[in-house]
Amino acid sequence: MEIVGQLLDLLLHPRQLIEPFGPGAYVVLFAILYAETGLFVGFFLPGDSLLLVAGVLSAPGSQEYTLNLLIVMVVCVTAAILGNLTGFWFGRRVGRPLFERPDSRFFKGKHLLAADAVYQRHGGITIVLARFMPFVRTFAPIVAGISHMDRRAFAWWTIVGGLLWGAGLPIAGYLLGEAMGSTLDRILLPLIVLIVVVSVLPPAVHTWRRRDRNEEAAP
Repeated sequence: MEIVGQLLDLLLHPRQLIEPFGPGAYVVLFAILYAETGLFVGFFLPGDSLLLVAGVLSAPGSQEYTLNLLIVMVVCVTAAILGNLTGFWFGRRVGRPLFERPDSRFFKGKHLLAADAVYQRHGGITIVLARFMPFVRTFAPIVAGISHMDRRAFAWWTIVGGLLWGAGLPIAGYLLGEAMGSTLDRILLPLIVLIVVVSVLPPAVHTWRRRDRNEEAAP
């Protein structure tokens, strides 16, 4: 329960991952986003909310230390693309036996199955859609690698998704921070909660529907 509480705290208060590091925040930002998208053990990291907060902290007057929006976007897009490429390579190397791997603290088979359900339904564009789905974005590149998706197609969708996610969310956060200034602090937590809920909902629905179909098909 203590671990669950810590994970929820990270999801809902991502600012604490950035503010203490000053200029080193860019390195922290890169490491977290790369781990979330490139290493399956990083599935619990708060990517969406972290990107939004990084954008907010890039807005003039949002707090004592202001990040540079352009650097934030370059760091986030680069981490997203490299992370996906790492996950894809890992999936091709490990293959389907990964689906038989037992659950552990840092690996949950249900997240892999959720990513596979989205991939089977939407194909290559899953790599873009998954960017905005916690847990699924970690496992979607791995599933694409396991399925031997064409490398060029994967690279294309990875670049598109990386740009939309890695630049789009910081820009949205920047605009919010610039428009609302210090008053943003009052709504930032509810906004992050909303982002987490909306992001988690699609893969949860996919998994639930797939489970229902499997139960109906079972003798």
